[in-house]
Parts: sequence; C-alpha cells; structure tokens
Amino acid sequence: MPQPRVLILRAPGTNCDLETAYAFGQAAAIAERCHMLRLLESPALLRNYQILCVPGGFSYGDDLGAGRVAALQIRRRLAEELHAFRDAGKLILGICNGFQILLRSGLLVEDVPQQDGAVPGATLAWNTSGRFEDRWITLRVCSQRSPFFREIEHLELPVAHAEGRFVPRTPDVLAALEAAGRVVLRYTAPHGAVPAPYPYNPNGSVDDVAAVCDATGQVCGLMPHPERHVEGTHHPQWTRRPLHTPGDGLRVFQNAVAWFR
Repeated sequence: MPQPRVLILRAPGTNCDLETAYAFGQAAAIAERCHMLRLLESPALLRNYQILCVPGGFSYGDDLGAGRVAALQIRRRLAEELHAFRDAGKLILGICNGFQILLRSGLLVEDVPQQDGAVPGATLAWNTSGRFEDRWITLRVCSQRSPFFREIEHLELPVAHAEGRFVPRTPDVLAALEAAGRVVLRYTAPHGAVPAPYPYNPNGSVDDVAAVCDATGQVCGLMPHPERHVEGTHHPQWTRRPLHTPGDGLRVFQNAVAWFR
C-alpha cells in the first residue's frame, strides 16, 4: 500500500488537527479530518483508513477534565470498532490531548479492578508546577515496541499542556509496562540526571514517562507534539543548524507510513 489513509479525529476544542494532517502529508500519507460526531454516527468509516490519529487541543473544552468526554464517547460507542481496527494490524496515535483521550478510554493501559468497578490503570494528572507548560524538551526512546519510534534514539519536541503528568494507578502497573517494553519515551536531562529534574521533565511524570503503547505496540500515546517539529525551521534554534534538515517529529509520521510498506 503506497499511501496509507489517515483519519484525524477532531472534536469541539481540538486545535492541532491541521498541523497533524500536514505532518502526515509530509510523510506521504493521505490525511483526512473527521469530526467526532460523524464517526459516532458511522463507526464503520474507520474501515476506510489504516491510521487513526487523535490530535492535541482541548476536546470539549476539557470541562470535565482533559480528554474525559471524548474518552467516554469512545468507551461507550466506538470501542468495538477501534479494537477491530487495531486487530487488523492498523495504527492508532494519540498526541497530547489525544494521549489523554486514549489513556482514559482504556485503549492504552488496561483497566485496574476496584471495589466500585474498573478504573484506568494510569492517568495524566496536573503538572507538578501547577501551571500550563509550553517549552521544548529532549526525549529518549527507550523501547522499539511501537512502530512510531523504530530506529529513533532521541527527539527534540515541544510540549504544551497543563495535565500531562503520567501517574500509574499502582507501582505494579508501571513495572508491568516497563517489563513489556511499553514505556517508549522518557524525558531526559542533557547532563543525564535520573530522574530528570524540572524543567527537563516538564510535568513531573512518574519515572519520566512521556509515552506509552498498548500490548501490541500499535496503539501509542505521547504528550509532546511531533507535528510541531516537522520542518527544521520549527525549532527555535533553526538558524544555528544545517539548512534543509527536517524536524525530529517528521520521523514519527514517516515510521507510521513505513509500517504499511
């Protein structure tokens, strides 16, 4: 399949869908934006695509918490179709608010049973700084489990979020993710300190976790924005770098396209 088709799912408050469509286009995919209500009306639309991307922004205004409304819609009305999508060997990517949505929908980390019912095995809580963080950070790829990060070692990407602190429900959840290679990105400090101190870990994520994938590796969520570093000129220090150097984020989208070749 020379050009996989990408469905970019948007909802009221999503604001990174155009940039994400551009990024996939630069990676030689055919990207189309689709409103959540349209997909809820016709979940079978997913069958026409090979990649689903849930981009960043503030879906439904984050009025009940980041990504919570969209995640509930997925759990109740799209879960079966999305599981079939994944089981067909297709890819799902959640960026920032999309990560929050996928995590709370149960597509990324298995639910943990509680006395009053099952709850997500991990969440994305408020940044420890107590404020919105908008800065460039360095990331280390610590697993090749996800196709999105194959043959990548480090990335420089921007973050822009208030609720990005990855918190597992229990220490056992994190241990299981790490043992299975499902922690795919970590924030890193230039001097190699572990854990990475603020601001290198911009939100206080446990164990510096910046991205995780599901058991298959095909569903992945990350807090940083690869679509905001597709062109070399997107980097704030681009004038000090070699001309015509692509942005680090482009490789993430190219890897997604390469999965189908």
